[in-house]
Amino acid sequence: IDRAHELGARVTAHCFGEASVAQLVGAGIDCIEHGTGISPEVIEEMARRQVGLVPTLVNIANFPAIADAGEARFPRYARHMRELHAHHLERLRSAREAGVPIYAGTDAGGTVHHGRIGEEIVALGELGDARFALGAGSWRARRWLGRPGLEIGAPADLLVFDADPSRELAVCRRPGIVVLGGR
Repeated sequence: IDRAHELGARVTAHCFGEASVAQLVGAGIDCIEHGTGISPEVIEEMARRQVGLVPTLVNIANFPAIADAGEARFPRYARHMRELHAHHLERLRSAREAGVPIYAGTDAGGTVHHGRIGEEIVALGELGDARFALGAGSWRARRWLGRPGLEIGAPADLLVFDADPSRELAVCRRPGIVVLGGR
């Protein structure tokens, strides 16, 4: 992580267990994907250092099925996955309230199909209001990634919806028009 930082890069990792999240945050990581095992102490450090968190709620929803699939051979792992799933919203809300920056992501390409970012934004509405959820998938995420926002000369990346997503977050599941890079 230190070498990546020396080279101007940021580091993120997919992890959900308590030990891995704590170790990676302690080592100076920039972002955690999933993070269901975050403890109050790790949340405090993430907030202090502004370590990003991409919970991928559409993927966390699969934890019970993952546990079921591994139950026979890995019963301890299955119990742990169920425990993480049972408390994920509570832990993620604590992270948000503490000031941990939270962004939208889907972990798409594995067991989660591409094109589900709208569902993730809707799910993030469970952690905060519509403005929080929308920002996690747009202006706040772009800022964290070092991408321009709505400004002259910026790439024309936008979505058009049939209703105001700040009033009806569910429309994020079905944009009417997608414009990426002006196309």
